[in-house]
Amino acid sequence: MSTAREQPIFSTRAHVFQIDPATKRNWIPAGKHALTVSYFYDATRNVYRIISIGGAKAVINSTVTPNMTFTKTSQKFGQWADSRANTVYGLGFASEQHLTQFAEKFQEVKEAARLAREKSQDGGTELTSPALGLVSHQVPPSPLVSANGPGEEKLFRSQSADAPGPTERERLKKMLSEGSVGEVQWEAEFFALQDSNNKLAGALREANAAAAQWRQQLEAQRAEAERLRQRVAELEAQAAAEATAVSEKEGQGQSLEQLEALVQTKDQEIQTLKSQTAGPQEAADAGQREETQQKVQDLETRNAELEQQLRATERSLEEARAERERARAEVGRAAQLLDVRLFELSELREGLARLAEAAP
Repeated sequence: MSTAREQPIFSTRAHVFQIDPATKRNWIPAGKHALTVSYFYDATRNVYRIISIGGAKAVINSTVTPNMTFTKTSQKFGQWADSRANTVYGLGFASEQHLTQFAEKFQEVKEAARLAREKSQDGGTELTSPALGLVSHQVPPSPLVSANGPGEEKLFRSQSADAPGPTERERLKKMLSEGSVGEVQWEAEFFALQDSNNKLAGALREANAAAAQWRQQLEAQRAEAERLRQRVAELEAQAAAEATAVSEKEGQGQSLEQLEALVQTKDQEIQTLKSQTAGPQEAADAGQREETQQKVQDLETRNAELEQQLRATERSLEEARAERERARAEVGRAAQLLDVRLFELSELREGLARLAEAAP
């Protein structure tokens, strides 16, 4: 069959069921998921069909006749009997709106089939479907509505639209009356709950994976916090040792003050000796003068040594003070980092607690 001969005029998605041929009461689902259900029009034969493909076979291939009736058994479920296929089809929709659209299209196609039969019985030379306008003003499909592709159309076979006999109609009516509406609703609710269960299972797996990742992060944060505690203890011990060294150097600073006072005293003595040598004692013994000059030189040498020692001690004191300031700054930074890690650790614990409470 060519694609130009038979074209879809309306498509939607629904869970497809067929009546159990053995019990004539229970519904048999055509699949676990919703399938595409389409109205097709054969312009050559002037025939309308409802077709749905599941896998590689047609689960619905029903020719619409004027005697057919589409019955809404619930807000999301409808059914109709096909005497030629000797079965009853049921459709479970995602919403009441989709069911209403399908029912309205069924009524339009049924009326078009009736007009086409009347013209055929009148002996028209070339039949034109009264419902061809359906093709040009299809109902825009919802997100669940889609059209079958050309590959699926090759599986279709057009059938005649002969009306069933009275006996067959009575039997089908009885079959419909015996159908369990409750079981239909349960089947539809079952598939809806199954989809919800799959989504919840996926969400639970994601939550478990996130919880495992958070546990790993928590262990890493604990290890980092322990390392920071050890580092802070080391820095505190180092700072205490440096404080002791600084106190010792401060003691040395006091001794330096004493040395400076001694140097000043010696300078005064040198000045006194110089004044004595330059005064009226010029006539003193040359040996005594030489001795005095030697003492002056010794005192100057001692003074220079003391000054060098004083400068070295001052440099050591400045270095000790700078080192103490660096140690204090490093201890402060380590304490701040430890506070941040402890805050992150508390937030992570609260997140794990909330996740544990939300998990079923």
